[in-house]
Amino acid sequence: MSVEHLSGYQARDYAVVDYKMYQDQDTGLSFRGPEPVVEGGNYVTCLGAAQTFGCFCERPFPAILQDRFGIPFVNFGYGGAGPAFFLRHPELIDFANRGRAVILQVMSGRSESNSVYDSGGLEYITRRADGQKLSAQQAWADLLAQEPPPAFLPPPAGKALRMFVGPPHVREILAETRANWIANNRELMDRLTVPVVFFYFSRRAPDLHKTGKFAWWWQRYDSENAMFGDYPQLVNQAMIDATARKAQDYVHCHSRRGSPQPLIDRFTGGPARIDNSADRKDLSVETYSENDYYPSPEMHEDAADLLEPVLRRKLEWRISSGVPQAMAS
Repeated sequence: MSVEHLSGYQARDYAVVDYKMYQDQDTGLSFRGPEPVVEGGNYVTCLGAAQTFGCFCERPFPAILQDRFGIPFVNFGYGGAGPAFFLRHPELIDFANRGRAVILQVMSGRSESNSVYDSGGLEYITRRADGQKLSAQQAWADLLAQEPPPAFLPPPAGKALRMFVGPPHVREILAETRANWIANNRELMDRLTVPVVFFYFSRRAPDLHKTGKFAWWWQRYDSENAMFGDYPQLVNQAMIDATARKAQDYVHCHSRRGSPQPLIDRFTGGPARIDNSADRKDLSVETYSENDYYPSPEMHEDAADLLEPVLRRKLEWRISSGVPQAMAS
């Protein structure tokens, strides 16, 4: 039985939301609760990362859809997960295949392995050369630092070259990482025998990169954050085009409604103070009272509104075989 937690978010976010975490008996992994009660195959499985999990959100899109359809939408959102994480846990795939459909989130590319780093499908990765574990952000920052701008160029020209062209080795590893992401998503879809809805959920369009207040349409290399872009980091339209055709449907939710989200302490009614180090000891102490990264509650409503009609078309043929009539409303 495998127990491996990058982040369960409960310790960090408890002042805002109680995620009612439970431990899955087949894998030993902890997921957001309440623990689902399923009867036969009458459920939908949601595979994804923190955006599916629903950080700082009382009712993420799986819970909203569960209310609308009247059947369980099992939330297997896992902090920092990429497609390779679910390939490593065939019990979750087997569970999904006993259900009616799967919502598969478009997950981050920074959770993917390459020839330099082994991720295990999570964002907390291992450097192959020395076995050191570090966050993906630190790992890619180190990789960029190994190739400084050419010394023979004046600083402005060197900075421009780095920003627009990038270090050759970093470009090579980035291409490898993206290819692995595509391959693992395609393999995961091959292993899923029920209808799959591939779901893009972000504050940015797939080809729009964003860090802070600035957005751009080209790949940048001047820092790891600029290279990543907003969630899902490293993922662009070409990667989605190469992957989505394997799914039965593709749903795109690009929204910023309600973001940034003020975080309210549910015990005091005042602003919450969130500390990342309470959940990730590798992260520095940094407190904040506003969620400007994860989807807001309003964005989860937008997600459910877009997913609902697609899922109704997928599930309506099941009505004659005993699915609750609410599914046909």
